[in-house]
Amino acid sequence: MPFARTPRPSSYAAVADASPLSFWLDDPRRPDPLAPFTGAADTDLLVVGGGFSGLWTALLAKEVDPSRDVLLLEGSRIGWAASGRNGGFCSASITHGLENGLSRWPEEIDDLVRMGRENLDAIAAAIERYAIDCSFERTGDIAIATDPHHLEGFTEAPAVGAEHGEKLEVLDREQLAELVRSPRYLGGVLDRDGVALVNPARLAWGLRAACLSLGVRIHEHTRAVEFGDTSGATVEIRTESDAGAGSVRAARVALATNAFPPLLRALQHYVVPVYDYVLVTEPLTTEQWDAIGWDGRQGLSNIGNQFHYYRRTDDGRILFGGYDAIYQPRVDASHDQRQESFALLAEHLVEVFPVLEGVRFSHRWGGAIDTCSRFSAFFGTAHDDRVAYAVGYTGLGVGATRFGAQVMLDLLDGRVTERTRTRMVSTKPLPFPPVPFRGVAIGLTTWSLARADRRDGRRNLWLRTLDRLGLGFDS
Repeated sequence: MPFARTPRPSSYAAVADASPLSFWLDDPRRPDPLAPFTGAADTDLLVVGGGFSGLWTALLAKEVDPSRDVLLLEGSRIGWAASGRNGGFCSASITHGLENGLSRWPEEIDDLVRMGRENLDAIAAAIERYAIDCSFERTGDIAIATDPHHLEGFTEAPAVGAEHGEKLEVLDREQLAELVRSPRYLGGVLDRDGVALVNPARLAWGLRAACLSLGVRIHEHTRAVEFGDTSGATVEIRTESDAGAGSVRAARVALATNAFPPLLRALQHYVVPVYDYVLVTEPLTTEQWDAIGWDGRQGLSNIGNQFHYYRRTDDGRILFGGYDAIYQPRVDASHDQRQESFALLAEHLVEVFPVLEGVRFSHRWGGAIDTCSRFSAFFGTAHDDRVAYAVGYTGLGVGATRFGAQVMLDLLDGRVTERTRTRMVSTKPLPFPPVPFRGVAIGLTTWSLARADRRDGRRNLWLRTLDRLGLGFDS
């Protein structure tokens, strides 16, 4: 049975008093802000954006060449946007899942899977090397069937995964109930080591501290607003902050701006912001946890076009997000709160775990995801290869951003590597249609996906057409 589409009044009441802040960012351990940038500066590498993508770029650049001068500018606070608002699922996949990668780059998927797992191992090693206290835990992940049509293809999943380097296990209803119990669960596919859970804000703050320890210059509350002179050997970026205007001349520039308006205008045709919403419960009682189980603390997500993702927190809460994905023409803080989405999530959590009827929520928030038409990051350069970018992670960037940072550094340094030789890196997604047709096309797609969930997965003519064009959403 599909999940409810209309929340009850009690679900609105359950979220009414929740703090409109990210649970991760609402933390007394959040570091003090760093001074904004003003005046003029020169640098070897300018990184624009202080989320995971920018932080990994700055850190890796200094690790490879400690003498390289690196300057990072963040428009607000380090990790405040998508990097501090996600569910904390750090996946080995750099292709937004095996199925998505296999459908787009079948001839190189084995290498992409391997590089993704090497990337996750490297993240774990960096967390240990820099003693980052971010609750990194390799719990694994379970994709859960909540409707009978979700079970189609389940039995083939381990063989397909094994053929391409993934270790998957099929769980029937009884086996899944031994791990986590819900009357909605019909079965699942377990990936034991391909996903880690992490406190994403503390990971961002730990990467910030690591960058500072290696000599990266970081300025917060500083917006990179436009390119200046790009005619010489360096690229000029003009900045604004409450402290005044500034200008940076850099030999190389890495753009890590996620869903925010890109400095390269051509990118606005390839990336759109989609808003995702998340709830965190008050701490559950011992009795509630006993009824649910979930002692293995795996990451959970249900199969479907409109899907939920959820996990346990260190202090005994449940984080529950997803389902609604709301396209907005631009990133704006006014979109961070959407009461209907929060109430719908509260309704669905009780459908999954009826023992939580009446549970209250401590935090509710939303944030923009940088979505592109192939649902995984794409890369490129501009201004005679002195500027590089990596965008379009579509919600699976906690781990993949480190890989994207390596690609940007490869491109900026002119290195031909195993990464840059892939078709995944050398090709781009199809652009979105221009406004206003963009909103119409995305709205029709969203409606069609929700309809398919209610019709046992049957895809209408619009979705089948997108499939034939290589634009089918299969995540």
